[in-house]
Amino acid sequence: MIELSLKEALVLFDDIQIGTLELRNRLVRSATAEMMADEAGRPLPQMSELYRDLARGGVGLIITGHMYVHQSGKAHPGMTGVTSDDLIPGLATLADAVHAEGGVVAMQINHAGRQSRGGLLDDSIGPSEHPAKPPRSGAREMTINEIEMIIDAYAQAARRAKEAGFDAVQIHAAHGYLVSQFLSPIANRRTDEWGGSFENRTRFLIRIVSAVREQVGPDFPVLAKLGMRDESNEGLTLEEGVAIVGKLREWGLDAVEMSGGLAETGTFNIAGEVGPGENEAYFRSWAQAARDVAKLPVILVGGMRSLATMEDVLTSGDAQLISMCRPLICEPDLPNRLATGTQTASACVSRNRCWPRKEDIGISCKCEGVIRQQRTPQQAAGH
Repeated sequence: MIELSLKEALVLFDDIQIGTLELRNRLVRSATAEMMADEAGRPLPQMSELYRDLARGGVGLIITGHMYVHQSGKAHPGMTGVTSDDLIPGLATLADAVHAEGGVVAMQINHAGRQSRGGLLDDSIGPSEHPAKPPRSGAREMTINEIEMIIDAYAQAARRAKEAGFDAVQIHAAHGYLVSQFLSPIANRRTDEWGGSFENRTRFLIRIVSAVREQVGPDFPVLAKLGMRDESNEGLTLEEGVAIVGKLREWGLDAVEMSGGLAETGTFNIAGEVGPGENEAYFRSWAQAARDVAKLPVILVGGMRSLATMEDVLTSGDAQLISMCRPLICEPDLPNRLATGTQTASACVSRNRCWPRKEDIGISCKCEGVIRQQRTPQQAAGH
């Protein structure tokens, strides 16, 4: 395990700029499906409280859980919607909650495509026809008109995010959702201009970025969460992922968060058995592969637990920002604890028990007893 003295200057708490956006430090709350919206997609009061706690806890940038841009793109119950101007006032309460604590927040916009939970929608769509067994949802192939409609839905969602007071948007292009599906030969078997070659498979993402830019203007920060590879021999390769990273600035993006894997193939982005010095930064080699071609800030997610590892990633230049999900469910004030030296690592034990049970509303850490039993404060601090 890498040793780090708290007396050293910490790059993690240096400010940084993404496009026109100034961040107080390099810690990012990676988009995490909160499951705190009603059936119409309106955020519940608990969601504002969650964001208030995160902003108060000191994280530099909060990225919301994915919000569906069109009714056909809802992935699961409790997902927040950004499908109508009627939703803007409710969304504004989230941005206001963050800003009241001096925080910064980006809205992640998404469409589930064929990766909608079975039974949730009557008519699921994707790049190509996709039969599936329950609980997965099958999908039919999108028409050209539907492709254009969904591109515009992303653009209108970005406009709503800006009007609601969000500081940026992030386009979800990972984890087997619709943009990821267009990029992937596994899901995209089209023979027209939207499929086949690498150029055709990237067309959907390029058009979305262009349409978003038309709505939000040149100075509003637009990020992407990119699935660098599919973890399948038939899927998007790392070489293709690197090639996409090399083009993102040219296409109009301001930063990229690197992730990967597909839910449907069982190679998703969540790993267990992660702790200080154990399987940390498991997407780091992908950032290293793209380092020479990246022309924009790289946000690295995937098993970030110890301050030492985060500092090593940043000082090496492999990434410019560090992104976390589960540790900030466990400890929303972890950034402040790291900054003050109260801890030098997350207390998260990576058991993936964050998601709501039937009687719950939204995400919460359900490993509290495990944390107390298995990791003392000294162990949580990496000693």
